[in-house]
Formats: sequence, C-alpha cells, structure tokens
Amino acid sequence: MKAIEISKNGGPEVLEIKEIKLSKPGEDEVTIEHRAIGLNYIDTYHRSGLYPLKLPSGIGAEGAGIIKEIGSNVKEFKVGDKVSYAGMPLGAYSTHRNYPTKNIVKVPDSIDLEVAATLMTKGLTTFYLLHKTYPVKSGQTILFHAAAGGVGQIFGQWAKSLGCKVIGTVGSDEKIIKAKSYGYDEIINYNKEDFSKKVLEITDKKGVPVVYDGVGKNTFEGSLNCLEIRGMMVSFGNASGPLSDVNVPKLLQPKGLYLVRPSMQHYLGTKEQIEEGAKLLFEKIESSKIKIEIFKKYSLDNVVQAHKDLESRKILGPAIIVPN
Repeated sequence: MKAIEISKNGGPEVLEIKEIKLSKPGEDEVTIEHRAIGLNYIDTYHRSGLYPLKLPSGIGAEGAGIIKEIGSNVKEFKVGDKVSYAGMPLGAYSTHRNYPTKNIVKVPDSIDLEVAATLMTKGLTTFYLLHKTYPVKSGQTILFHAAAGGVGQIFGQWAKSLGCKVIGTVGSDEKIIKAKSYGYDEIINYNKEDFSKKVLEITDKKGVPVVYDGVGKNTFEGSLNCLEIRGMMVSFGNASGPLSDVNVPKLLQPKGLYLVRPSMQHYLGTKEQIEEGAKLLFEKIESSKIKIEIFKKYSLDNVVQAHKDLESRKILGPAIIVPN
C-alpha cells in the first residue's frame, strides 16, 4: 500500500509518499480500501506543527471506501460495506488503512463515495456548529466567514434549510459567485469593504446573534463588532493564523459576549454522537437540501500541490484525494 507520512514539521515539501506493508486489522478495526480521501485545512495544521503530532506520523483524518477485512470483534460491519469516517487516528492519506469502528458510519447506496469523503469532517462540523454549539432558530440572521470554502458550501445550504438568513464573507469577487450558489443571502468581499460595518448595515445596526469564524486572526475583532448584546463568537479555526491573547475586558465585556472554541471531539466523541450527526447529514444530502460540488481532485502523488493550493486559498469548495 501507499501512504503519505511526515517525519518533521514544515511546509508542503515534508509530505512524503512511502510504500508500507499493512498489518491485519486489530480486533475492533476494519481494513478500508480508500476510494476517496477528504482534503481539509486542518491537515495543514498537523503538517506544520500548529497542532503537534508525535513524529513520524501519517496524516489525514477523513476518508471513504470499501471494507476489505474485519477484526475478530467486529459485528456491525461486513466485507464489502461502503463506509466513511473522520477523526483520529490520522492516516487517511493512503490507499488502504486499518481503522477503529467507533468512528465509522455506513454510507447509503444513494451517496457516491467521492461525495462521502468530503462530508464527514466538513458536514459534521456544520452539524455541531448549527445544532450544538449555537443552535440556530428559523428567522435568525447569522454570519459565516469563508463562505466559498468546503465547510462554507455545506453550511450555507444547511442554515438555509433551517430558515436562517445567512450572511457570508469571501476574499475575492470570484468567490462571491460560488457563495451565491451555496444559499447565502448576503455576501461580503472583506478585502474590498469593512465587513463589520456592512453586517451592521444589513441588520439595521442590531448585529447578529452569532458569528461562525474559521478564519481566525484576520476576522476576529471585526466579528466581535458584528455581534449583538450577549452574542456568541464561535471561533472554530484559524486559517489566517491563531488568535493572540484576547483582552476580555476590552473585547468581550462591553456587550457581554460569549467566546467559544469548539472542535469535533467536543461534540462527536462517541459513536452515538457521530451516528446522530451522520444520519441528519445524509438525510440532507438525499433530500437535495444540500448539494455537493467537488471542486478539485488530486492524486496521492500530488498532495504537495494540494497543500499549496489549500494554503493559498485556491480551493473554492470541497476537494478530495483519489488514491492511485
């Protein structure tokens, strides 16, 4: 089998493809033959060392494929099942892998495995953001940053299906066209205008009850300015860099704001929680309330370029790695 490994932290060039002999699956594991692998911005954090790993390490936390072998304790899956997964342990950048069943879900026959590979991280992130971290209500106006990205594509459609008015920000006029197709009611190019002023204009100076921000450093203070009294700032990523120290009295106290930093393990730590989110996600896909457009496919041999494209914001929507 082929797999991507990192032996040191750094830029995309530290990603190395290797030939590895795969062992038999453990008693609570299955062997998956990948048909597609999710490409996520968090992968760059693992590679760079922003999120430290014990090295050497595999990389990639999301994939979809066919079960080829099962461990001795496995009862709920069988050889030939279509499955997808997201979460630790890392190692999805591979042709095959062994993976624990606790994070695996069966993929409905109606959903293609390439689509499934884009769903677990981005789709389940959207699930917990909208239903758990700050459960939105129909009629609310909410703000989401990076509306043309992989999470943004799913988020806009999901939020609209819940009856929200959704404001999205993007970094270029090209991305405005993409974001419009994802259901956003208002789209702001934050490189051309002050997004916080525009949000206040859209909301008649009331602000929004919640901001979902995966961008981080560049949008943080502007996002706080957009919030209404007792609003919630949901900081779930740092694509533009991690936040520096937060001055609570200066930034949060004047409006009594809430600041939370959620991640998947806080809401999807058990098999029951994963299955709850996946069930709702797959229902949204099957009912066409969410439509997935794969922006680009990379080969396993071309992951260095994939990471360069991720970090330069060239990927406008979900992207996948297709094993060679």
